[in-house]
Amino acid sequence: MRALYWDGRDLCFVQSFAAPKADSTALIKVHLAGICATDLQIFGGYMGFTGIPGHEFVGSVQAGPREIIGKRVVGEINFGCGECAACQRNLERHCARRRVMGILNAHGAFAEYVSVPVKNIHVVPENIGDEEAVFVEPLAAAFEILTQLQLTPQDQVLVLGDGKLGNLCAQVLQLAGANVTVIGKHSDKLELLDNVGVRTVLLEKWQPHAYDIVVEATGSSSGFELALSAVRPRGTLVLKSTIAGKHQASLAPLVINEINVIGSRCGPFPEALAALAAKQISVTPLIEKIYNLNDGVSAVAQAGRPGARKILLRP
Repeated sequence: MRALYWDGRDLCFVQSFAAPKADSTALIKVHLAGICATDLQIFGGYMGFTGIPGHEFVGSVQAGPREIIGKRVVGEINFGCGECAACQRNLERHCARRRVMGILNAHGAFAEYVSVPVKNIHVVPENIGDEEAVFVEPLAAAFEILTQLQLTPQDQVLVLGDGKLGNLCAQVLQLAGANVTVIGKHSDKLELLDNVGVRTVLLEKWQPHAYDIVVEATGSSSGFELALSAVRPRGTLVLKSTIAGKHQASLAPLVINEINVIGSRCGPFPEALAALAAKQISVTPLIEKIYNLNDGVSAVAQAGRPGARKILLRP
């Protein structure tokens, strides 16, 4: 099969890579795959990964249980061992022996085919197009915030970052009834949120204000300090960015102001699929361009440019 391969130093297109086998997994033909900030961090050394990257995808099942053959599906990215205490508590994402699609010891979706454990697969409703379904994984990550916090309409929520994940987090939080403001550097990206009724402010025009909840989704090392400065005493800071580099910031304000800090990663696919099926979340305006997999190296370069919107790959 054709695939993109990361060897730890360089990303290259491979014309003939061994296709995965559907042993205890399902073999999925990839329709679309999304390039996200985590992929870009991997190319900067995050997790020390080598292999086929990519973990946001939609595809159709080619081999596996009879009842899902031919179905359009998306897949959760954490492959737990199924035996440890974390897996027994349905916390495969925290399994010490887990593999993570395109991130840790498992090939990903920047290829014609990807192999996914059957239990990780979710069938996509017919009224969700491929260009919507490819956003299920990051949208589920946005919905994870709702499993970690009890929101009220009185909560003043700040989302830092106008990128893809920041956009999805803002839409999900507004859908849940929170009073949401998004701060970003790009007027065109903020306009996408304005169009769905989310309050936005350009960073250069923002007047510092203390919020009940701050979601850090900037994807930059400087975002943490700005987020920390915007949380009221005894407020909550939700961290969404995964950065290859090291943070250097004083943690004293966390103690002095008694800030609650929540790390937030993967989330519930059913909720994401339901929201897309009900047309409650707008995702397709986030798409900038769809590249053929053969041009995947150029696609990744485009995705890494400042201000880029969502770049997709079509095998």
